[in-house]
Amino acid sequence: MNTHSPFFKILFLFISISLIPTLTGCGGKSEPLSRTGFYFDTVITVTLYDNQKETILDGCFSLAGTYENMLSKTKENSDVWNINHSGGKPSAVSQDTLALLRACLFYAELSGGKADPTIGPVTELWDFSASSPAALPAPADLEKALAHVSYERILIEGNTVRLADPDAEIDLGFIAKGYIADRMKEYLVSQGVESATINLGGNVLTIGSRPDGSPFRIGIQKPFSSVGDTALVLPVTDLSVVSSGTYERYFELDGTIYHHILDTKTGYPVQNNLFQVTILSQSSMDGDALSTTCFLLGLEDGLKLIESIEGTEALFFTSDGKIHASSGLKDLAP
Repeated sequence: MNTHSPFFKILFLFISISLIPTLTGCGGKSEPLSRTGFYFDTVITVTLYDNQKETILDGCFSLAGTYENMLSKTKENSDVWNINHSGGKPSAVSQDTLALLRACLFYAELSGGKADPTIGPVTELWDFSASSPAALPAPADLEKALAHVSYERILIEGNTVRLADPDAEIDLGFIAKGYIADRMKEYLVSQGVESATINLGGNVLTIGSRPDGSPFRIGIQKPFSSVGDTALVLPVTDLSVVSSGTYERYFELDGTIYHHILDTKTGYPVQNNLFQVTILSQSSMDGDALSTTCFLLGLEDGLKLIESIEGTEALFFTSDGKIHASSGLKDLAP
């Protein structure tokens, strides 16, 4: 049974639903202005609670299109596509791509290579789409693909990037949506927006608070549960909330669940008794990267990392149904 799509949609829909109370707590004030689109292979929604102008949303979604055409590995002539198809030659890229790749290398180094943007050859072998029968990659294919995974083969020189291994492939899936959310927030703030939510397929970034001054309330879906079954609700003001979990994209085969968070040493889904990691941070890019990085590190090392980063908190959901919180969230975890 392959249940990739439904659970990905559940996460998105639930977080959207959890924001509904923010729409009605403003007395007689105007309703929020919201727009939904499809970018980065997911549904995105931007909601403005003040400065409600369609032209501002136009600019925000124009940014989404720009970054999709820049950072998608599947769009021909994107920066990432060009790097991956350059045959190891230098490829000129934008300043955004350079900034994002430098961040990728930082987190790859920080995690000891557990989070690696050159995981592309391995992810290509796994199909978590609901339309395909559940199947495992051939061991020989995985071994061959793993030989091309090494972030140290990404070489940045000036405004060019090249892969020292021509068969390596960059995949920015663990960090790109967070980076894009941050850029969209910058744009909205520059337009005078002081109260808004940006939801990129479950990566939620808030601007300010609700119009009445109270925090946004972000519901966190309980892993592998029905729609609307909340693990807890987080009061959030001007912060990012990002989750990575085994239930987002997975299939079940012969009683075993295979999910999309892959071990860079084995090529198989990492097995460490974690179901989900949720990160609260100022930067959505950092939250996006840390949710995956901490998942790959596991509970003990992941918590240790979070405690070393000022202004960042985390929730770790383990397979025994428990929630383990970093020090700043101890009062929220059941």
